[in-house]
Amino acid sequence: MEKQEKIGQLKEQLKKYEDKLAYKMKTYRGVIHESALSELKHSEVMVLKDMIDSLKREINSLEHSLFSGQSTK
Repeated sequence: MEKQEKIGQLKEQLKKYEDKLAYKMKTYRGVIHESALSELKHSEVMVLKDMIDSLKREINSLEHSLFSGQSTK
């Protein structure tokens, strides 16, 4: 798979997860002490944020290597 195709796919995934996070944040009010549902929602928000950060790092890395002509791991 070419780097440009990979970047395109990653950007689509990024958009999907950003949309999911935006939807979850509408009702997110932080962690309520001793509420299992609240803790689950918090965990889900944190996982989405981490996935978004990870995708952004991967996209930046691929774009950097594409423009600098270097190969990636």
